[in-house]
Order: sequence, then structure tokens, then C-alpha cells
Amino acid sequence: MASGNYAKRITPQQPETTTVIPRRATRHLEEAATGEDELETERHTQELLPARVREIAIRPSFVIDQFKEHPFHRHRSWLQPLLICVACIVIAGLVLISASMYQRPGQSVIVGTGGLVYPIQVGGSIGNINTWNNSNGPLAPEKPIVHSGPYSVIGKPTITADFINRVLAAYHSPAAGKGQSLYNLGVKYGIDPAFALAFFLHESTFGRYGMATTTLSLGNLRCIPNYPCVNGYAGFSSWEQGFEEWYKLIRNLYVAVWGKTTVAQIIPTYAPASDHNNEAAYISAVEHSIDTWHAGQLMVS
Repeated sequence: MASGNYAKRITPQQPETTTVIPRRATRHLEEAATGEDELETERHTQELLPARVREIAIRPSFVIDQFKEHPFHRHRSWLQPLLICVACIVIAGLVLISASMYQRPGQSVIVGTGGLVYPIQVGGSIGNINTWNNSNGPLAPEKPIVHSGPYSVIGKPTITADFINRVLAAYHSPAAGKGQSLYNLGVKYGIDPAFALAFFLHESTFGRYGMATTTLSLGNLRCIPNYPCVNGYAGFSSWEQGFEEWYKLIRNLYVAVWGKTTVAQIIPTYAPASDHNNEAAYISAVEHSIDTWHAGQLMVS
């Protein structure tokens, strides 16, 4: 049994104490603004901002994906060639439409010097035009000349120069008194002047109406080299010059090159339906004029 210093000592317990923190002087903070005050402050702030800033501030923000693939990108391999083909077709169509305006049935054309367009009525090619336009007298025919019927333009005069003058005077033609010239040129080129007179009547009533009043053209010839072009028609310096160019055209192109000798053969090329002409009416009018004058009458009814 232990004793002395080794005996168990009992340590007395200290009474529990509570530390009291002295109260310090403090300043009470103002209470946080209420929700209504916050809204009022925000409204006041918005009113102070410029209109553009407010617009940006209230605009919803969107996230734009600049790397997003375009819907057509996946079809690019076949869409691009298709668009090129469509463009080519449109261009080709416009070219054909433009060409059709200058090249209609029975009216082949060729662009000559100075950008002029020469229709089939006067040759259709610069070679044909130069052949007859540069001639001075009847050319040797490329085909045998066939006289067929009473309305063949080839032959000796069937009316006199005096009769031509009386017809021109009866119609008050500005070419009155030019009958002898019209007659002589017919003899020179082997064309009956009665047909020249008939064309003159039908085209302009002997120079009284239409382009002939300006161009002095017996048959309203289309533009040809070496002469002024007036609204698509050849212009001449005198009635005599216009007479001779008509005789050259008929004798050295229609007859000598194309083998067309009758009114019915000449008119469909000379005044085609594609030029808004009534071919049958034109043929009938020329033939009726010939019949009238052969009967000795001046005025064609």
C-alpha cells in the first residue's frame, strides 16, 4: 500500500469563470435600401443615360457563331456549275434574240463597212452588193434568163417616155419631167420601164410620200455602200441616180445572180412578209398597174 509522497494527491478545482467583453461604443449603420428604392434608383439612372446607350443596354445579347457553315456550302460542288450553265444559257438566248431582230426569215444580213447592215433585198453579202452596185450596164447572167409570162421585167419598153411623163404629172410627182431618164435607163439595163414605174407608184406614189421624199429613191432601197444611209434607206443626190440604182439592183442581182425575172419571183425577196409586207397584195398591185398602163390609162384605180 502506497504512502508518503507517493500518495495520490487531490488537486482542488478552480471555479468556472465567464469572460465578459466590455461593450464598445458602436455606430448603427443605415438599413439597406428596400427593393423599391433600388428600382427607383435604376430608373433615375436610365433617364440620365443617352437614348442610344439605353437602347444598347436593353437590347438582348446574342451569341453569333461566325464559324457556322452556310446552308449552301455543302451543295457548292454541284450548285456552282449549275449557276454557270444557267448564266451561259441566258447570255446565249440574248444573243439569239438580238440576232433574230436583224436576221429574219428571207432577210439574211451581213455587217459591212462602217457598221452598216445589208439586208437580202440588196444582196445580203458584200460580194453581191459590190457586184451590182459597181456595175455600169447589164452584167452577164450567172443563170439562163427565162422569160415567163406577161409580167417578166426583162424586155424592151412597153410604154413611151412621154407616157411616163404624163403619168408622173397626173399624180403631181416631185419627179415629174424625169420620164425620159427613166425610159433611157430601162433601155440601158434591158428592163421594161413600165415595171420601174409600177414599183415607184407602189413604194411612194411616185416620190410623194414616205422616205422617198428625202432619199429620192425609186424603190426605197435599203442602205448600200457608197451612199448615205438615212433611217435604214439609201439616199441619193438626184432622182436619176435613184432610178439607175434600182435598175442595177433588179437587172444585175435579181435577174443575173438569182435568176428572178417575174414580179411574182422578185417581190417575196424585194418586199418579204418578214418586213411586214403583204407579198400577194404587192404582186397584185404591180401587175394591175402594168395592165392599166398597157390599156392606155394614166390613173391606176
